Amino acid sequence: MQNHFPVWKNLMVLTLLVIGTLYSLPNLYGNDPAVQVASSSATPLQQRQADDVAASIRDAGFTTKAFEFTDGKVLARFNNTDEQMKVADLLRDKLAEQATVALNLAPATPDWLRMIGAEPMHLGLDLRGGVHFLLEVDMDSALKQTEERYNNDIRTAFRDAKVRYQSVSKEANGIKVVLPNEEARVAAAAVLNKDFRNLDLKETGPNEFTLSITERELRDIKKSALGQNITTLRNRVNELGVAEPIIQQQGDSRIVVQLPGVQDTTRAKELLGTTATLEYRLVDVEHDVQSALSGHEPAGARLYKDKNGNPILLKRSVIVTGDQITDASSGMDQDGQSAVFITLDGAGAKKMGKLTQENIGKPMAVVFIEYKSETRVVNGEKVQHKEKVEKVISVATIRDSFSKRFQTTGLDSPEEARTLALLLRAGALAAPVEIVEERTVGPSLGQENIDQGMNSIVAGFLLVVVFMVIYYRAFGLIANFALLFNVVLLISIMSVLQATLTLPGMAGIVLTVGMAVDANVLINERIREELRHGNSLQTSIYMGYEKAFATILDSNVTHFIVAILLFGFGTGPVKGFALVLVIGIATSVFTAVTSTRMLVNWFYGSNGDPSRLSI
Repeated sequence: MQNHFPVWKNLMVLTLLVIGTLYSLPNLYGNDPAVQVASSSATPLQQRQADDVAASIRDAGFTTKAFEFTDGKVLARFNNTDEQMKVADLLRDKLAEQATVALNLAPATPDWLRMIGAEPMHLGLDLRGGVHFLLEVDMDSALKQTEERYNNDIRTAFRDAKVRYQSVSKEANGIKVVLPNEEARVAAAAVLNKDFRNLDLKETGPNEFTLSITERELRDIKKSALGQNITTLRNRVNELGVAEPIIQQQGDSRIVVQLPGVQDTTRAKELLGTTATLEYRLVDVEHDVQSALSGHEPAGARLYKDKNGNPILLKRSVIVTGDQITDASSGMDQDGQSAVFITLDGAGAKKMGKLTQENIGKPMAVVFIEYKSETRVVNGEKVQHKEKVEKVISVATIRDSFSKRFQTTGLDSPEEARTLALLLRAGALAAPVEIVEERTVGPSLGQENIDQGMNSIVAGFLLVVVFMVIYYRAFGLIANFALLFNVVLLISIMSVLQATLTLPGMAGIVLTVGMAVDANVLINERIREELRHGNSLQTSIYMGYEKAFATILDSNVTHFIVAILLFGFGTGPVKGFALVLVIGIATSVFTAVTSTRMLVNWFYGSNGDPSRLSI
């Protein structure tokens, strides 16, 4: 028979309709204000700790809408944001040394839907509310840090190779190496050519070299700094418990960070903009501090100030740095003072173990390093001021050798210890960042955008429905079913992919509705044309679908190519719009051709040759 689908094809369409409906349902349930509690160390929370959290909430007189403990994390849901905020403050005070407490908006999807993996789409910043940051990476600082590292590495390489040198210093045009004689010059050149091939080596005088970073190395440094900063920022955002954050590169030195659903914007800004790390150095007890203060700073040592502003002389050689720290958690030491408990990687542990074993009885200092960047107004113009703040937070005598795990004290408060532990855990930024643009979208504005977007979708849908019923009658009703099926399929696919819906994405849904009905208009007009040519009703239906399909395919292929290009080259909202368009084109072709054909076959294909068509 011309207009008859096999059973398997009917079952396929109906199965897709049922599955699509199920996986689009979670988007109807909204979100609950929630508090997320996660361990501040590498060890996840245990059931006993989760029970303590539940008891703390209950004892404070708060009632949870739901309390979940999965994958070592607690999620407590509440009926309103007021209760959510109060419980978050309560838990931060109570669990300060043990866990990270974050505000969240958790999907209110019923358990029976979650059991089959059905989750709602993520909503973008413009729909859910939250914060948008544009961060500028200080590439000059990244370059200076690299030069400082090379400076230290060259000294170390010379010492290991037993090459005598007068000085290795950082100059404006690179790193200057001065040797005492011709023999040392030859030996130094051999070491530099072997171990530092990515630096340009020039002889600038008798027994004197200048090393500068190559253009290729410069590009690699900037690319690496940007990549490491993006990774570190992503780790820090994970501490905030943000669902579907957007962290992406913009240009050569900027990073866009969007945090939908974040309510604690001050905390987010503090974590993203702070660049902090630690360095462990031996105290120089062989030279006089007062002599260094008068300008005679000894070679291999450097003058610092402790927290009280008193001068202290430290060795230039760094034992371990923050990038060798694999885990950090805050707590209290045996004297009840705030402390950060450090775990080092293999290389750092080996170095720390060897050095502490060789220096028992000598003092070791902990240097806290923070990069601050602020914009000041000077003579009516905005000037960016960058500052590297270094202070000795702790000096302790090495009583015994230690390597992988130890503690750092000397912090002013439990809050400072928690923040430092979080920053060390997430990793140090490769270069300081400055927030050059900050935009906050309130939840009320987000809800207004959702309402307006939904109104536009509903209005467009109803107008199309009314037009199709008036103009095409029964075939218009069939087209309307395909239209509804198309929207359900589109939303379900985006939910399964856990895609992020933005306001431009909603515009994409409206456009998809219009494009989907275009295909049905083409089919219906082809059928009417066949009827005017005097063909039978069954033949007209068959030929209408067959002839319209090529035109539908042509028009949608061109749209699909444009959508793919938009997705490939676009960023942010454009990419969101393109994603909806790509999925919508695929679903609209399927529903317009296959699902309407199934219904037409049901109503007309099994009735022999009907006397008339309602078209």
